[in-house]
Amino acid sequence: MNATTGHAGDPADRPEIPTRLLVHALVREDGTVDADELYTVAESLGMTGQQVRLCVKRLVTEGRFTQEGRGRSATLRALADATGTLAPDAAYLRHAYRQDAGLAPWDGTWHLFAFAVPETRRTARDALRESLLHLGAAPVQSGLYVTANPVAELVEAHARRLGVLDALTRLTTTDLRIGGTDEPRELAAALWPLDRIAARYERLADFAASRLARLTHDPGPSDAERLTTTVELAAHVGAAMTPDPLLPPELLPAPWPGSRARRLTADCWRHLRAARTGDRPSDLRLFALYADVLDTG
Repeated sequence: MNATTGHAGDPADRPEIPTRLLVHALVREDGTVDADELYTVAESLGMTGQQVRLCVKRLVTEGRFTQEGRGRSATLRALADATGTLAPDAAYLRHAYRQDAGLAPWDGTWHLFAFAVPETRRTARDALRESLLHLGAAPVQSGLYVTANPVAELVEAHARRLGVLDALTRLTTTDLRIGGTDEPRELAAALWPLDRIAARYERLADFAASRLARLTHDPGPSDAERLTTTVELAAHVGAAMTPDPLLPPELLPAPWPGSRARRLTADCWRHLRAARTGDRPSDLRLFALYADVLDTG
């Protein structure tokens, strides 16, 4: 038996789950966190009570939560929706599932962005570069980035916020050649670390498959197991998809492990939500987030 409440898997394979992300993951739709659930799940994940107490104290001091009561009898109340710190952006997830369903075909267009920001504005330059990488763009050469997804409006918004819009150039082409390579799949394989991305999805798929077997076994998981698996699954999804450029299927090896991993993950979320027990008036906000993504595909 291991720290993941006794089901198969090596805890060493679990993505790191900082204590504050655990707190955020257990926020319910009514904005509360039950401290007894928090401590129970933390123990299942190998965290100490001292870690939880210090984390809660910091979150309250930062004004992110209020606390009513003490110890395991306390109730925390979120002052803002904090689920985004653990779950990938809903629009990003929705696009991934649309791609898997064949609803977002690639039109063959490459989107390129170039910028030349002086050293005196290094902070803004670095921030723009990070924004491009976060949006799935890959560097072609110094100051030039490319992606297969139409993210120009988002890039321009970041550049405008950073005050460097005048230094940004963008263009599109269906005739991209780097060196002697112009075949789209070969370009994608050269520009993005597809092997590493695929390996992360394989880990997510293995985890989701193992938990799905437990969720569909009779009897189902206890409420503590359900909550622990929910937090672990969210952490695995984040680890697998951050970063993922979400390249169109037309540019990826087939079969692509990301599609299988997301399919298994979706099945897990549905079973976890259906396995809810107890008489609490609301469930975790994470379930609402993923239900919205999966229901709209």
